[in-house]
Amino acid sequence: MTQKILTYEELGITDADLYEQMGYHGLLPDEKTQAEAAAIIRHVRTIIRPQFCFFVARELPAFDMGRIILRQLRDSEAYALFICTAGQLFEQYQQQLKTEGDMVRIFIADALGSVIAEKCADKMEESLQESIDKLGWKHTNRFSPGYCGWHVSQQQLLFSLFEGKTCGVTLTDSSLMVPIKSVSGIIGIGEKVRRLDYTCGLCDFKQCYKRKKAVSP
Repeated sequence: MTQKILTYEELGITDADLYEQMGYHGLLPDEKTQAEAAAIIRHVRTIIRPQFCFFVARELPAFDMGRIILRQLRDSEAYALFICTAGQLFEQYQQQLKTEGDMVRIFIADALGSVIAEKCADKMEESLQESIDKLGWKHTNRFSPGYCGWHVSQQQLLFSLFEGKTCGVTLTDSSLMVPIKSVSGIIGIGEKVRRLDYTCGLCDFKQCYKRKKAVSP
């Protein structure tokens, strides 16, 4: 098991990353929104403890992932199972904002949390690649329950494989992660696998956040 706690600075988040997630797609929000975003970032960077954990399995667990993901994993020699999270402190901050009822700040923090979780997953991929470089291996895209035909209920099986070491992330009865700003899933690794650009030809899930990026002007 590989596990690491990160700082906000290590995530390398830019203002453009946040504005993209907020829906501005290369444009700048108005000055008031920029100021609100900057204030939230200043606070969040002092409190969060994003972290990731992953381990490598030689055999593909008995997931019911569907043909799309299985096709992307077909040349894998092993599989990395991962969990990444913005952390409990960020979750508590979001709950505080909801109690205060400031919808602008709630919206900005929600977008920032999504960026934190994805950047944490990017760092996890970098750590994974470092661990397999000596083998001359590469890795596929990461795939998560709830996308590409892999039902979200499969989170239960995925989490059980971590034997309680889940970076503090738990599941609800409906298989949603808590903290909600978390990412989990599987990555194929091996000599012949490929990491592809996320394209909408990969699957037909209309609400995929990668699809939203793809249609940006």
